[in-house]
Amino acid sequence: MNAEFSLDRKPPTAKHEHELPYNAPSLRTFASEDLFRGAQEIVIAHGGSFYRLKITKQGKLILNK
Repeated sequence: MNAEFSLDRKPPTAKHEHELPYNAPSLRTFASEDLFRGAQEIVIAHGGSFYRLKITKQGKLILNK
């Protein structure tokens, strides 16, 4: 297991809004605004199934199958 992140601890939080909370230069990053484009809910097709990604009233994300 990686010494910086394990399942029993939360990852460190970002210091700035657009700063990743961990060193992840190789991860593709998408702004939620680019994915949702003004909508509150989108559908993601993955492995023959469809998943709904929704922005809650509190501004959090929920993913449902």
